[in-house]
Amino acid sequence: MITMKTLVIGLGNPILGDGGVGWIVAEEVKRQLPSPPTPLPKGAGRQEVDVECLSLGGISLMEHLIGYPRAILIDAFALDEPLGSILILKLEDLPNYSAFHTTSAYDTSLQNAIEMGKSLGAILPDEVMVVGIATKRVRDFSEELSPPIAEAVPLAAKFVLDLLGKKLLDEK
Repeated sequence: MITMKTLVIGLGNPILGDGGVGWIVAEEVKRQLPSPPTPLPKGAGRQEVDVECLSLGGISLMEHLIGYPRAILIDAFALDEPLGSILILKLEDLPNYSAFHTTSAYDTSLQNAIEMGKSLGAILPDEVMVVGIATKRVRDFSEELSPPIAEAVPLAAKFVLDLLGKKLLDEK
């Protein structure tokens, strides 16, 4: 059986207002994922998807990616776009510095951490996609998303499911 393992990570902090949008989108993706059929036909391939919510960056985030050939990160982005706009990029297309939760001041960027991990022999994703939601309010103590960010959650979840592939959605 061929299994394509993908890790979906919602990044952020659920008590920092719009900074927790990554977690909310990840939970929505998890809710919509189909259960794998049991038993699988002999030789059938399927996509295995794990969903996590983390408040990590840099090396600590890279450690969670070990063993996955593919990852999708969901995070709040500070963008000069209307609030709730969604941007989908490859990790290598992001600037190699802080993109909110992909790094910290006492660490290194996720791009550098992945490069270091691979040089040390860790099995890390060749493909890391990032789904970013344009926000401004990421440091306010609140468990609530602002209305434009909350309205973006279903579409961001759909984009993540689309990135996981049509085959996965057809199994639902």
